[in-house]
Amino acid sequence: MSWMAWTTPTMIFFIGIGVSLLLLTLAELKWPTVLAKGFLPLATTRGDRFFISLLSAAFIHLFWLALVPVDVLLGSAIALVWASLVMTKG
Repeated sequence: MSWMAWTTPTMIFFIGIGVSLLLLTLAELKWPTVLAKGFLPLATTRGDRFFISLLSAAFIHLFWLALVPVDVLLGSAIALVWASLVMTKG
């Protein structure tokens, strides 16, 4: 694995994604999801909202790095707030 640029933050990120997918799978087995209509313009499932949250977080980070000369941790906090909003009300 030395050919890959694995850093601690990268490893934490991918482990976090894996744990999230595992938790979503367990939640789906325990409480099957139904289509829900929130503030997003389409009916979504729990997995749809998770995917939208991840995609949104990527764009938030890209815009943050391109436009704001401040530490990226604030951009990460914004992405986490947005993801929690999408997962709960989306």
